[in-house]
Amino acid sequence: MKRNQKFKVQFYPKKQKAKNGDVQLYIRIVVDLKRAEIATTHYIPSSAWNEKKRRVKPSFSKSLFLNAYIDKVINDINQIFIQEVSQGNTVTSTDIKNKYLGVDEKPTQKTILDALDYHNNKMEEKVQIGQTAKKTYTRYVITKKKVVAFMKYQYKIKDKSLSELRLRFATEFEHYLLTQDNLHTNTAHKYIKNLKTVMNMSVGLDWISSNPFKNFRCSYIAPKREVLTQEEVDRIRFKEISIKRLAEVRDVFIFCCYTGFAYADIYEFEYDAIVKGIDGGSWLKTNRKKTGVKESVPLLPVALEIIEKYREHPYCLNKNRLLPVNSNQRYNGYLKEIADICSIKKKVTSHIARHTFATTITLSNGVPIETVSSMLGHSSIRTTQIYAKVIESKVSEDMQNLKAKLSQLVEASPDQRKMG
Repeated sequence: MKRNQKFKVQFYPKKQKAKNGDVQLYIRIVVDLKRAEIATTHYIPSSAWNEKKRRVKPSFSKSLFLNAYIDKVINDINQIFIQEVSQGNTVTSTDIKNKYLGVDEKPTQKTILDALDYHNNKMEEKVQIGQTAKKTYTRYVITKKKVVAFMKYQYKIKDKSLSELRLRFATEFEHYLLTQDNLHTNTAHKYIKNLKTVMNMSVGLDWISSNPFKNFRCSYIAPKREVLTQEEVDRIRFKEISIKRLAEVRDVFIFCCYTGFAYADIYEFEYDAIVKGIDGGSWLKTNRKKTGVKESVPLLPVALEIIEKYREHPYCLNKNRLLPVNSNQRYNGYLKEIADICSIKKKVTSHIARHTFATTITLSNGVPIETVSSMLGHSSIRTTQIYAKVIESKVSEDMQNLKAKLSQLVEASPDQRKMG
C-alpha cells in the first residue's frame, strides 16, 4: 500500500476564464504531482488577488466572504484526504475532487432536473449560513417549476438528459415563458439566465462537456422607473396623519427616500446601527441583502430627525431595531393608503424610495453618479446609470441653461446673424 502521498490544495484565478474583465476562481488539487481542478462560481478583478498569500486582498469589497469560503473549502478537502489516508487508501487528485463534489468517478447520465436539484440544494445550504439571500434561492426554485411545466407542455415528458439538451431547448423555453406564462422579456430571460448558470455548474461537475445554452443571448430592456418629485416627497413628509401605523410607515418611507436603503436592509438595522463616519458624522453601513456589496451612507438631517423621533419607541427598544418597520406586505399596503391620502397617483412601493434617492434627492442636486453608485452599493456604475432616471426638472434646467448660452452667442454676433 502506498504511503506518504504528496498532497496540496489551493485556489488560483484562471485568467483564461474571464467575465466582464474579472477572472474566475478555481480550486486546484494536487496528489503526487497529478492535478485536478474545480471551477467555482466566484469572479474577482485580477488586481484583487494576492498571489503570495493565495487569498483575496482585504481592499476588495467581498474579501471577507471569499477568504472565509476559501478557508472552508481547503479545510473540507484536507479532511477528505486525511480520512482516505487514515483508512489506508491510495487516492488520486480526481478521487479527492469527486469525493468533495459528491459525484462518482464515472457519473451516471444526469438529467436537467438532477442538475437543478443539485444546484438548489447547495444554494439552500448557503442560505442557512447567510451566504446567499433566500430571495435568490426562491428564484431558482421557481425556475425549476417552470422548466418542469415547460417540458410537460412542449415535449410531454417529465425530465430530459443533459446530453440531449441543445440550444433549441432554451429558445423554445423562452417562447413558452412569453406566450404561455405571459412574462415580460426581462423576466423570461432571468429564468433562462438561471438555467445557464445551472448548466455552467454541470460543466464544472463534468456532467456535460459544454453549456448547450451558451449562445443564447439574454437581453435586458430598461424599464420605466417611477420616482417621486421633490414636491411629492415633501407632500408625504409634511402631511398630517393621525393614524399611528400610517404615520410610522410614512416616516420609514421618507427615511428610505433620504438614505437609499432597500426595505430588506432597513428591516435588519439594529438599535445602535449608527456609526461615526470618516467625516466624524453619523453614517449607516451594511452589506446589501440582495448582493452582499457594502453600502455606506452618511445620514442627512431628515434621516437623523426620524431616527431621533423613534429612540424611545417601544418596538425599537423591545425588538432592538433602529426604526419600527413592518413586514414588507403590510408596509406596501400601508404605502398605498398614504399615497391616496396625499393624492399621489403613482404606485408608491418600498422600492420607489430607492429610485427617488438616486434621482430626486442626489443626482438632481448635483451629487456625482460615482458617489451615488457607491452609496447604493452597486457593484457596477452601469447599474446606477440604468437606475438613476434624470427627472423632468433636471432636463428642464439643463435646457434652460443651453437656451441662455445660445442667446448670448446670437447677441454677441449681430453681423453674423445678418449674414445668415
